[in-house]
Amino acid sequence: MATPLRGAWTGNRGCLHRGEEIVRFHAGNLWIVCALEFRGRHSELFRPGRFTWLFFHDEAVAFAAGHRPCGECRHASYVAYRDALGGLRAPELNTLLHAERIERGTHRRRLHRTPWRELPDGAFVLDGTPKLVLGDALVEWTTAGYGARAARPTQGDAKAITPPSTLEVLRAGYSLQIATA
Repeated sequence: MATPLRGAWTGNRGCLHRGEEIVRFHAGNLWIVCALEFRGRHSELFRPGRFTWLFFHDEAVAFAAGHRPCGECRHASYVAYRDALGGLRAPELNTLLHAERIERGTHRRRLHRTPWRELPDGAFVLDGTPKLVLGDALVEWTTAGYGARAARPTQGDAKAITPPSTLEVLRAGYSLQIATA
């Protein structure tokens, strides 16, 4: 979703553009979330044949989109994420996450039924609109950022947007960056 918010992170799903038009949702299974600045590197947006820059409001949004930390510019975060999943290597993580975020054959987003009580802080759910789980609250996500709060249900199942493997990482205590919510 495009928003006017300034992003705290960049992301990569491969080359998604032709000229300045977005022509595909993803190009491969490597979806990473990167630091805005790393070793003084700079790149233009919409370079022909190069990856398309994505920008995320915070890490919770990036994780809900199905991305994982980059192993180069965010090495310590990548190691924490990887270790929370038993030390899987990057190609294995990419394959696992891709299966969890996209319905095979349809290229539609997968949602995962998860008991409300099992959702960690930082998870995103679809509850009418996308909402962030934060303690005993659900915080609405809007194109202007986080909005109204509502009570988090205590019974039943949620439709989790955040992939199950990332939920496991969050449950394991991964230190997630969330913009003021």
